[in-house]
Amino acid sequence: MASHSLSEQDAQPSSNVHSTPIVPSYFNPVSPFFSTYDRFTRWRADLGLPYPGSVENTQKEVKATHLTNYMFDGARADLTKNLSYNPLFQLTHSFVLGSSVQPASYSLGVNYASENVFLQGTMDHEGSVNARFNHGWTANNVFKAQAQLSQQAGHNMIQLEHDFIGSDYHLNFKAVNPSPADASGVYIASYLQSITKNLALGVESLYQRSAQNSELANSYLAKITSTDKSWIATAQVQPQGVLQATYWQKLSEKVEVAADLQVINAPTRRDAIATLGARYDFRAAQFRAQIDSTGKVSALLEQRFIPAFAFLVSGEIDHFKNQAKVGVGIMIESTTLTPEEMGMTPPP
Repeated sequence: MASHSLSEQDAQPSSNVHSTPIVPSYFNPVSPFFSTYDRFTRWRADLGLPYPGSVENTQKEVKATHLTNYMFDGARADLTKNLSYNPLFQLTHSFVLGSSVQPASYSLGVNYASENVFLQGTMDHEGSVNARFNHGWTANNVFKAQAQLSQQAGHNMIQLEHDFIGSDYHLNFKAVNPSPADASGVYIASYLQSITKNLALGVESLYQRSAQNSELANSYLAKITSTDKSWIATAQVQPQGVLQATYWQKLSEKVEVAADLQVINAPTRRDAIATLGARYDFRAAQFRAQIDSTGKVSALLEQRFIPAFAFLVSGEIDHFKNQAKVGVGIMIESTTLTPEEMGMTPPP
């Protein structure tokens, strides 16, 4: 009987058969470039580095604790009406009166927000318009645009930017008043990378181009975050000899403190400003206090009597200039939606 099994010699491929060698290519997944990149990506994933945030929001916790961005004087009122919650659509009427910083004004604001789109527009009584547009193409790519249109010369502005959000880095490109004719404008690129689970390093480059000349300036920053996220320290070295260092700590669930130090060592100016502030969250109120080395002592109280009504009182005393500022304000929020439309259970 004939055997149908192959011998080991017959099973071996013939040496006369011509085989085409595999040449690695950068466009081929088996290329050394892709293999090296894959190994590098797996190595970064194994480190488990956290997302460091953006360069612009490096001092976000300090700014939220200090009342520099919340301070006002005179009288103000913000009346908000919610027309929809999903998507969010609301109108805001803002009034400012008796302020020593800005004249009396009225502005109408409109906010619209959905899952991937955010629109915000404001127009005041003088016809000035401020607009903002955010669109999230994916979870890691966000496009932003801002515009300011005013009747005053030199106050018009347009800003375009794009964010690339990675698992352990943040990359941002920004263009302010870009001109396609001569490429003039201000261009900013920033990158923040987590080096360890507690340390992140970043750089920000600013390129300003005009018809006469161009200028490039770089800033370097570092951010240290504790393992339990209870404190954050940052340091940033800016052009022209400017150093800014901040420290924020969460003492408890209701108390936060923050310190800011800015040192200027320029050829024409040498100065240093230190600011210390604290924020205390009550059950239905929020209190901020701040003191700096220029002799200013400030405080802001936001008391919310009911969820739709809040009363604000702010004050600032400048001991060196012997000046004082006081401000009062209210925030009222109303809606035309029924409890069912807001997702609430109606009372019996």
